[in-house]
Amino acid sequence: MYSYYNSSRGYGDLGDGQELGSKRQRVVEQGSSYYAPTPGSDFTFNPTPYSPQVSQNPFPVVRLRGLPFGCTETDVSDFLHGLSIVDVLLTHKGGRFSGEAYCVLGYQHQVEYAFQRNKQNIGRRYVEVFRSTRHEYYRAIASEVTEAPSGSPHHNSSAKSYDEAKYLMEHSGILRLRGLPYSAVKGDIVEFFKNFVLLEDKVHIAYNSDGRPSGDAFVEFAGPEESKAAMSMDRKTLGSRYVELFPSSKQEMDEAIAKGRKVGVEGGEPSVVHTGILRMRGLPFSAGKEDIVDFFNEFVIPEDNIHITYNPDGRRTGEAFVMFSKPEDAKAAMTKDRKTLGSRYIELFVSSPQELDEALSGSGARR
Repeated sequence: MYSYYNSSRGYGDLGDGQELGSKRQRVVEQGSSYYAPTPGSDFTFNPTPYSPQVSQNPFPVVRLRGLPFGCTETDVSDFLHGLSIVDVLLTHKGGRFSGEAYCVLGYQHQVEYAFQRNKQNIGRRYVEVFRSTRHEYYRAIASEVTEAPSGSPHHNSSAKSYDEAKYLMEHSGILRLRGLPYSAVKGDIVEFFKNFVLLEDKVHIAYNSDGRPSGDAFVEFAGPEESKAAMSMDRKTLGSRYVELFPSSKQEMDEAIAKGRKVGVEGGEPSVVHTGILRMRGLPFSAGKEDIVDFFNEFVIPEDNIHITYNPDGRRTGEAFVMFSKPEDAKAAMTKDRKTLGSRYIELFVSSPQELDEALSGSGARR
């Protein structure tokens, strides 16, 4: 339900992400009466002294409409893959899924990227993306509590609360972790469960469709009793993130592992072949080739080796392709992944000559 993303500019590890998680949980537990504001109060974010910039930014939430009726939170995350997903709230009317959802993002600028998915498909349904507000999001949470039997979330309506439903689930010895730092490795997860017997080869980090860690992982304990005891670590912190635990199954774990193999991930580590080309995402729309050269100032990159991409209407996409002199340089340059250029953090992806050619011929990229 929640996962928080590490950045000095995002909404994850600063106060707002923690406030978001605790508020939603309190609304779920206490019912719609929690939503009724006291005189003079509102859902205003009071930033910590270490996050003065956050209060100046709108709340980063979008509303999706037209979702398939069998849609899950994972489907929404996959639809918005590459963006930092803080929360997905599927909404209901009359006890049935409404086909709408609210998605809270980790960074305000990612709202603009979410709009690029407008009218793209999930299955056979095209999905519309709209800007939303903090107020609408919390109102939707309150409505979910009112709609659900006994004040509980729809997907856990047979339990008295979200937490109770999670703890009443049958244990198979496998737990799913959600909300891991992207940088977490198997050793970090073993250390997280240091009070339990867990071997590294029983830890499986999940990856999304672009080959990046999804923030999820699966761990195999010796048996159901051990995994049930390990639930005591639910919502404990790993680094600066709090991690949610869920009882899982071998089928769910195997599907996640198989998905990782499809995108070139083996043994919990990406098996990526560098071609000398990287794709950049998240560029300021005003960024020019000279800014990209400066971003990679430890490498020699002629401006002719940089290709900024444009939408059909002539507006920049926020992406660019960079050709390095050799694959080793491209691999070394990945250390710049999620570093900032101006006010934006930049994501880097291993690319290929084929992807570059398609961008140059099909998306309006400028040579």
